[in-house]
Amino acid sequence: MNDFGQSGKISEKRDLQSYSRLSLINDKQWNYLQKLYHMTPKEKQVAKYVCQGISNEDIAEKLSMRPGTVKTHLRNIYRRVRVRNKISLLLQFIEDAVKHSPVIAKPEPSIRIQEFKPDVSRGTYYETSSSMDELD
Repeated sequence: MNDFGQSGKISEKRDLQSYSRLSLINDKQWNYLQKLYHMTPKEKQVAKYVCQGISNEDIAEKLSMRPGTVKTHLRNIYRRVRVRNKISLLLQFIEDAVKHSPVIAKPEPSIRIQEFKPDVSRGTYYETSSSMDELD
């Protein structure tokens, strides 16, 4: 998190606890991605943090490793996934995760149209109905 320092400039101090827990990919999907791309457990952790928008330095601090090690893990992940940057990585992971577990939408119920037509021979009306599917 960026804070204003005493000089009025924004300091680069970051608080790892302030990062949002928003995740577009659930644990089941992460397990699928790990198997799909043959990621090690550490690579999976790095990938999760990258997809949450956490910087390499903060990932290194969080996982008790050097920033260079984070870069090495990322380079290996990029090579396997065949992407060149973090945004492409996130988009590819989302696409693969959705393919693995697509959201199935419930079909809309058919709308019935009721119409009353005159029966000239009998002097009465009779009901006809059709669904929207029939009208297409």
